[in-house]
Amino acid sequence: MDFSFLAKYYMFFIYGLKNTILLAIFSVCLGVILGIFLALMKISKNRILNIISTSYIEFIRGTPLLVQLYIIYYGLPNIGIDLPDFLAGIIALSINSAAYVAEIIRAGIQAVDKGQMEAAKSLGMTHNMTMKYIIIPQAFKNILPALGNEFIVVIKESSIVSIIGIHELMYNADTVRGNTFQPFEPLIVVALIYFIITFTLSKLLGLAERRMRVGDQSI
Repeated sequence: MDFSFLAKYYMFFIYGLKNTILLAIFSVCLGVILGIFLALMKISKNRILNIISTSYIEFIRGTPLLVQLYIIYYGLPNIGIDLPDFLAGIIALSINSAAYVAEIIRAGIQAVDKGQMEAAKSLGMTHNMTMKYIIIPQAFKNILPALGNEFIVVIKESSIVSIIGIHELMYNADTVRGNTFQPFEPLIVVALIYFIITFTLSKLLGLAERRMRVGDQSI
């Protein structure tokens, strides 16, 4: 095992790490925004909105992320939409993440006691106001661990965008492997970086969850 290449190529891994984290942050943020709308559409009494949301979620969850990435990257230019590599990667990851986030949020909303909605209506609040100020905030508190896990999943899945030339961790690791003719050691470095990121996030999520439980008990 020879890791002497790190002295020369460590910036490749740092730059790749930066892009990986940026990809994950933007993808999860956009995924959460889209996921909220999809979740509200799915629990809506409007049948058309319900069908659209359900069809989207089932299709995205039932097809590989790689196929979705290819459709975004290679398909959109055929209809005149030519996206930069990084933006195409974010959109593909966001679209994929939104389907899973939507189900997480839907479950969180439906887990809130129905009495909350009835109490809000008795105070004169509209349905939209109740969802915005009472139901959704409580749902987010309940689903925060699941959303955190989705963030971890996106970090790991972001490695797939290396196939379209985005210089994230895996792409830069492959570059180092080609330059050094060492096929194994750069992968060990990348694996350790991914592990450190996900392990740290898992511990932070666990801490946040414990604090929320303490807060609930003190009320």
